[in-house]
Amino acid sequence: MAKPRIAVIISSTRQARFADKPAAWLMDKVKDHPELDFELVDLRDFDLPFFDEVASNAWVPSKDERAVRWQKKVAEFDGYLFVVAEYNHSITGALKNALDQDYVGWNRKPMGALAYGSMGGARALEHLRLIAVELQMVPLRNAVHIGGSEFFKVWTGGQNAPMSEIEGVLQGSLKSTLEELVWWTKATKAAREA
Repeated sequence: MAKPRIAVIISSTRQARFADKPAAWLMDKVKDHPELDFELVDLRDFDLPFFDEVASNAWVPSKDERAVRWQKKVAEFDGYLFVVAEYNHSITGALKNALDQDYVGWNRKPMGALAYGSMGGARALEHLRLIAVELQMVPLRNAVHIGGSEFFKVWTGGQNAPMSEIEGVLQGSLKSTLEELVWWTKATKAAREA
């Protein structure tokens, strides 16, 4: 039986983004996960227009082929882990737009996060959780936060140290997040398939 599939979604599309570093670290940590399969999904790979449909695809099928391609990708997964950059106390515009481009695909699936920024991306993740509730996702309580001195140690604009230098701080939250993700993925997948 195939393992449930989780998308690790990189939410920043800037050329100078930091996201690649924690995303690579995360993918290395989950590559041999015994209960879930993870796939890296980069918003840069989807040329999403600003949302300009008649209505949400919950009510009317989307017309733009780029939005439909994104919706098909979102639907492939049983849950999501977002690599969340905090921009001005919130999520990136690229992530908000990607979330708005679909409604149906996100429904009744868990979402977790690896968030980063000076405050550990906490404010952005709170916004993301509010949006996730409206999209009928199940936001996880646990998350991985890279903030404060750890963030400035590994951030490319700071000391640019390898992620291994802060790994000890992140291991506990990653373990808790993955355990919770497994539980909710199994529960929501079973409910969707019932």
